[in-house]
Amino acid sequence: MDLSQLSPMMQHYMETKKEYPDCILFYRLGDFYEMFFDDALTVSKELEITLTGKDCGLSERAPMCGVPFHAVDSYLYRLVQKGYKVAIAEQMEDPKQAKGLVKREVIRVVTPGTITSSQVLDETKNNYLMGIVYMDGIYGISTADISTGDFMVTEVDSDRELFDEINKFSPSEIICNNAFYMSGVDMDGLKNRYQVVISSLDSRFFGEESCRRILMEHFKVGALVGLGLEDYATGIIAAGAVMQYIYETQKSTLEHITTVTPYSTGQYMVIDTSTRRNLELVETMREKQKRGTLLWVLDKTKTAMGARLLRACIEQPLIHRDEIIRRQNAVEELNMNYISREEICEYLNPIYDLERLIGRISYKTANPRDLIAFRSSLEMLPYIKRILGEFNSELLAELGRELDPLQDIFRLIGDAIVEEPPITVREGGIIKDGYNQEADKLRQAKTEGKNWLAELEAREKEKTGIKTLKVKFNKVFGYYFEVTNSFKDQVPDYYIRKQTLTNAERFTTDELKQLEDIIMGAEEKLVSLEYDLFCEVRDKIGAEVIRIQKTAKSIAGIDVFCSLSVVATRRNYVKPSINDKGVIQIKNGRHPVVEQMMRDDMFVANDTFLDNGKNRLSVITGPNMAGKSTYMRQVALIVLMAQLGSFVPAQEADIGICDRVFTRVGASDDLASGQSTFMVEMTEVANILRNATRNSLLVLDEIGRGTSTFDGLSIAWAVIEHISNSKLLGAKTLFATHYHELTELEGTIAGVKNYCIAVKEQGDDIVFLRKIVRGGADKSYGIQVAKLAGVPDSVIARAKEIAEELSDADITARAKEIAEISSNITQHKAVPKPDEVDMQQLSFFDTVKDDDIIRELDSLELSTMTPLDAMNTLYRLQTKLKNRWKETE
Repeated sequence: MDLSQLSPMMQHYMETKKEYPDCILFYRLGDFYEMFFDDALTVSKELEITLTGKDCGLSERAPMCGVPFHAVDSYLYRLVQKGYKVAIAEQMEDPKQAKGLVKREVIRVVTPGTITSSQVLDETKNNYLMGIVYMDGIYGISTADISTGDFMVTEVDSDRELFDEINKFSPSEIICNNAFYMSGVDMDGLKNRYQVVISSLDSRFFGEESCRRILMEHFKVGALVGLGLEDYATGIIAAGAVMQYIYETQKSTLEHITTVTPYSTGQYMVIDTSTRRNLELVETMREKQKRGTLLWVLDKTKTAMGARLLRACIEQPLIHRDEIIRRQNAVEELNMNYISREEICEYLNPIYDLERLIGRISYKTANPRDLIAFRSSLEMLPYIKRILGEFNSELLAELGRELDPLQDIFRLIGDAIVEEPPITVREGGIIKDGYNQEADKLRQAKTEGKNWLAELEAREKEKTGIKTLKVKFNKVFGYYFEVTNSFKDQVPDYYIRKQTLTNAERFTTDELKQLEDIIMGAEEKLVSLEYDLFCEVRDKIGAEVIRIQKTAKSIAGIDVFCSLSVVATRRNYVKPSINDKGVIQIKNGRHPVVEQMMRDDMFVANDTFLDNGKNRLSVITGPNMAGKSTYMRQVALIVLMAQLGSFVPAQEADIGICDRVFTRVGASDDLASGQSTFMVEMTEVANILRNATRNSLLVLDEIGRGTSTFDGLSIAWAVIEHISNSKLLGAKTLFATHYHELTELEGTIAGVKNYCIAVKEQGDDIVFLRKIVRGGADKSYGIQVAKLAGVPDSVIARAKEIAEELSDADITARAKEIAEISSNITQHKAVPKPDEVDMQQLSFFDTVKDDDIIRELDSLELSTMTPLDAMNTLYRLQTKLKNRWKETE
């Protein structure tokens, strides 16, 4: 393309586009943002808007499409959701006053992680931009929400921890260095799983010195020690890169990012990605909706700030007992002061999103109505502060002290801005009478001008005898006399015709022109002055960003505790005791989500007792649909609720602090990464066994069901042995299974106890009682469940026949003997120390690999053996092994 042939405007467009080649360029032309050439083709297709053309100096018209400037936010959001970046080129001067081509500049670049518009952002969720830097085996992670000013830094040293952080924050955009992009992480899988846009940046963003410098300059410190970042070498680079990226895309001072918060993942309970999904903490597994989640149950917040903070609390439960108890005491005092709590909720209800409002004020994008919303929010603060002063709880009192009523800002806005201002800042009608003398004078001239026009209209009516004569105005012709056709013969000679209409004529006079100059001059000056005064007010508010953010955090905290209190009293929750002894004791516990979705209070409550001693692993048996999974999730959710400071759905509860909660529930293929159901299951089990500790809570459902019965039983058995061994792991565990043979482990493995779901049999039918009782189930009731599900009677009848035929091959009896052998082996063989154990292979026979039994097992072709052959071989080898032990004794 020969740029010299293009029109001057199109030449400037192309020059601007060259500076932002990876962006779609929104080029402001009057009341529209226009796109040309390839950008127009892309936007027309993606947004399904009309593609037209524009003369540009070339032989062919340039492809063109456009969107109205007043509705640009929705179009921007749709594009960035699809992974595009958009550069906004704005008119920097009034076209009426411009000499030649109107000056235009790119004022910001909009990306998924840098959207600030309240019209498109979910007010209950943060919109995070995450920076990831990979260096020397360490991942530096920096997370920022530029709409609220939140800015955090941490480091992790494993892929699993990195994915947990990504899942925790659910960023809409990730920027990274090339080393991370080349580190072997499955980028396509990451993008698909988390629905996130990922891009690697140029190396200049990741220079250590430049990253340190930009952080020190932004936060106005002489050294990073003052920010608490000295222990985060890689994190500093991630934070610096994020800050530089925001500066370059937003082209703003970012004054509302006032602090950076370094944190260690060890400060909070570790909840890995699959556990967050399985427990449905903030979104359901299938529909990805809020309804049906723990957040849905607990969220009775009144403000957007409180809703975001509550979500963060659920995502990051505490592990420090004192802080948990501080939160509990705040909730308890609100419960005891019901009237005061309800009064606070009433005052919270009208409060707008102060965090995002101050963000827009700092960005200088807040409009007059934003300031009125800000003022109406501030009006509530003194009342909330007064009530908080009546509480004794340490945390509520602290929030009360940190709450600044901001009455100086409240008065400033009240004095300056009219009650119902326009949305735009350049139309006038913003500033109140009495705020500025010059504005008052111009406003008076404008008002007097209207009186002058009325007087002129009356004089001309009397002079000409034209009863329908009117003085009117429009932006094209200014002020004019309008005379209907029935009186046009009476128009005097000194009237100058301006326009002819179908039913009327429009005229002007020398006197009307003089009045127009006076009035229009006053209006233009007033509009310009009001804009300047509004910007001055907005800047004064922006200068108080630290005070406002501190108050916003206080309001968010109060809102969260009121929400937890409201739920606790309405749902009959109790305050759990918190212990450091590793005991989890729950009396009549209930699933918080399921009970709320059930009608008529039909939920069956259950008890739970786990400790680090004789009751550390519960093997739970029972039929499908009986409630095993609900019960286990219930226990995990109650523990999690207790550690975020909430009351819990139970009659009584004593919760030992868990450092981690792991779940392995359900089975599904991971098609994105090409993993089968069984591979996904085993990967998650491996993660649990390698990363759990003695103080963790494990919820394992149907381990081993993704493979053959013998393999599955063997794996499940070995997993139980590993977990229950206090020298290897010893974590508190709920283990649901259909392998009834595993009930034989109680009494042979320390810490294992059997539980089952009570079932009432009525002939061939069953009734699920949903109650957890001691002991193991000896039936799976699979055929009865199939009948309940509506399987045809002929199939049910045939299934019963086959079940009777196969009963002779039951391996339960064999399992008892294996359990005895396992017990004998354990007694005869010294248990290795944890650091001596090869975590990749645990075997009873690892010291006798040359044994003839091992060799025979190794040579078996299991895939060609019938079940009966397999049982006979197992019985023969077992008898051989038992005889050998007798000889050694």
